[in-house]
Amino acid sequence: MAVPKQKKSKAKVRARRGKISIQSPRTTICPKCNSPKIPHTVCKVCGTYKGREVIDLEKRKKRKERKLKAEQKETEEE
Repeated sequence: MAVPKQKKSKAKVRARRGKISIQSPRTTICPKCNSPKIPHTVCKVCGTYKGREVIDLEKRKKRKERKLKAEQKETEEE
């Protein structure tokens, strides 16, 4: 089994790890609504992907509102 001959110094380790950093995600502009979005994903603002509507945002919004109302009723009953 291979074993290092000498201990790596703190400077060597930190220099190597310094190159590994968190990068902000790349963004592109949605062709329909001109809002920034991550490439190869559905636009969160208008719900389109490659020029087609993939997610019906109005339907999703209504569903979310109904869910919130139901949760509020449950908390009021308790």
